[in-house]
Amino acid sequence: MSKINIMSLGGLNENGKNLYTISIDGKILIFDCGIKYAPEKMYGVDYVIPDFTYLSEHKKDIIGLFVSHPHHENMGALTDLVKELPDIHVYASTYTSKIIEYMCAEEKVKINNLHVISAHRKIDFKTFSVFPFSVTHSSPETLGYSINTKDGAIIYMADFVIDPTMSGYYDMDLGKLAYIGKQGVLCLMAESVFAEKKGHTSPNHKLESYFKKIVDRNKGRIMFTVLPLHIYTIGEIFSALKGKNRKVVIMGKELHSIVNICIKNGYLSVDEDLLGNLTDLKNPNTIILISNDREAPYSNINRILSGHDKFITLEKGDTVCFAEPSYDAYEKILVKTMNDLAIRGINIETIPNEKSVRHHASSEDIMLLVKLFNPKYYMPIKGEYRYQVENGNLAYKVGVPKENIILKENGSIVKFENGNLVDTNDHIFVDDILIDGKSSEDVGELVLKDRELLGENGLVLISATLSKKDKKILVGPEIMTRGFIYAKDNMDIMEEIKNISLNTILDNTHNKYADYGKIRNEIREKLGTYLYKTTQCKPVILTVIQEI
Repeated sequence: MSKINIMSLGGLNENGKNLYTISIDGKILIFDCGIKYAPEKMYGVDYVIPDFTYLSEHKKDIIGLFVSHPHHENMGALTDLVKELPDIHVYASTYTSKIIEYMCAEEKVKINNLHVISAHRKIDFKTFSVFPFSVTHSSPETLGYSINTKDGAIIYMADFVIDPTMSGYYDMDLGKLAYIGKQGVLCLMAESVFAEKKGHTSPNHKLESYFKKIVDRNKGRIMFTVLPLHIYTIGEIFSALKGKNRKVVIMGKELHSIVNICIKNGYLSVDEDLLGNLTDLKNPNTIILISNDREAPYSNINRILSGHDKFITLEKGDTVCFAEPSYDAYEKILVKTMNDLAIRGINIETIPNEKSVRHHASSEDIMLLVKLFNPKYYMPIKGEYRYQVENGNLAYKVGVPKENIILKENGSIVKFENGNLVDTNDHIFVDDILIDGKSSEDVGELVLKDRELLGENGLVLISATLSKKDKKILVGPEIMTRGFIYAKDNMDIMEEIKNISLNTILDNTHNKYADYGKIRNEIREKLGTYLYKTTQCKPVILTVIQEI
């Protein structure tokens, strides 16, 4: 019998940052390693990754990282983890491995132990094994994992839809899933993102016929905004253009590189005559693919709108099709973008409400999956807590007892001993690591608070120059403000700031000695009180004093 712990370092009660660990008799398997995109209030933060402290402390016990597919919310933090644990073993399908190699090359990160694995071929680790199986999603060769232990299988299902018409790189062998279920499943972990959506996702995730209609009814240039790693959607756009006598120009380095990887390795079937280049951009028959990276949503189309793109200028008669779903956090940005496009006379096409380009399991898909695997315990993962709750309710509807439905948050430890759930409140501390730009260092809450204060209340800078010999004021104090008040319209306030600063410096310089620490503290305290009373604002106050 085994001692099994399941835990999430990210992905529960949130969208993105998926990282789950399964420990079997002390040996740790990691499943996925994603990022979460920063909301607007996280000033200057590009994305958020899980805290790897727990993994670093237990690195000797880690068997490896098993990746389901290369979407950013599932794999975006892989390079950050490899920097932290350079010897970690990474297991992924052929397609996902090629994207990993591309990401590592772009980030200049060396990956030492990348293992290419195939669906339905067992990986043996002596006391347990891992059996990857094919899953239908918007990424080719997406994998689910069955971890086979002495007490039954633990199933990890990240993103999936159930659609028997999908084949090839997008096929899911339901017979294999049912067979695993017959062998005995201890715990099923399945996504919750679309748990509140009624019915099946299929066939609403298929958009080729819709894209054909867009191409037929818009005779000018058409710009499709796409996510670089949603290969199924990109393939549908190419399929919709067959026989249309149009050229496709792919804009953006990442999008261009990923499409080339897919064409070269057979994941996209594209007629070479269909591909154009920069000389085709002004042709009214051209189709332009524009990357819509959620790290900076709609930034590329907004750059074109503002006239700052060096290759594309919008013209009347152009059409922009948002070929990806709008996420709740970015709806305001999308509405503003669409409004600005309409003002410019640009035609706008969006995915109909009844359609869903997001290949996630709806309620009927989830219930069918639970019936196929027939697990003893069920653990909803991936999604906000209300979605996890609804996911659990679906499992209850198809026969999983309420006491066997496991609802947890990040850091909570789920324990199984001898095939039974152990009632425990064990928890480890988990945190968000905030990444700004290319730095792998955490920005931190204090830096974020400073940025918030600067953004909301502005900055007041006081500078003065004193004589090193007798500490007399040679220059200043001079006052500079940024994002606080307009100096020319508030000369009385500026004068009072100067007087308070001057008197504070004089009060703390005597007998050829100046207490600079006290000067800074008193200026900050006195000015802070005065400015709040006068303006109801609390700007960041900086004091710079030098000697010559």
